[in-house]
Amino acid sequence: MAKPAAFRLEPVLRVRRAAEEAAERAAAEAPAAAREAERRAEAAAAAQAARVPPASAPAHVFVAAMVASAAAAADVTAARATAQASAEQAGLLRARWTAAAQRTRALEKLRERHLLALRTAELSAEERAVDDLVTARHAGTGPEGEEDPWRD
Repeated sequence: MAKPAAFRLEPVLRVRRAAEEAAERAAAEAPAAAREAERRAEAAAAAQAARVPPASAPAHVFVAAMVASAAAAADVTAARATAQASAEQAGLLRARWTAAAQRTRALEKLRERHLLALRTAELSAEERAVDDLVTARHAGTGPEGEEDPWRD
């Protein structure tokens, strides 16, 4: 029997599966990174709220405290922006994973159709071979075109 036809897109399917797995890992790690960025932003905000400018201090100390407070507020704003960007990135990575899974599934369906076509072709060939044998017997000849010696 002949060697069955190989699925020509098998290498592409392997690449798509690998891309899907990488996208899945990235999508799984992204929410944790977003949560960590949010935690850092909240910690920076809590630290900023805990800062109290000195009540009675010289002007240069008060100015230094206000500058430090402004810098800390900028840090809090940056941390919140980073947390928001991380959350958006997590959503984007989930969308990429979904798209990769859809591409992989489409190629898997194509592969399943290919395998089904091969099985159907094999069954058809077997049926034709059986039909040829039965027809040859019924006509009084063997499979090689000779008469059957045992026939009554």
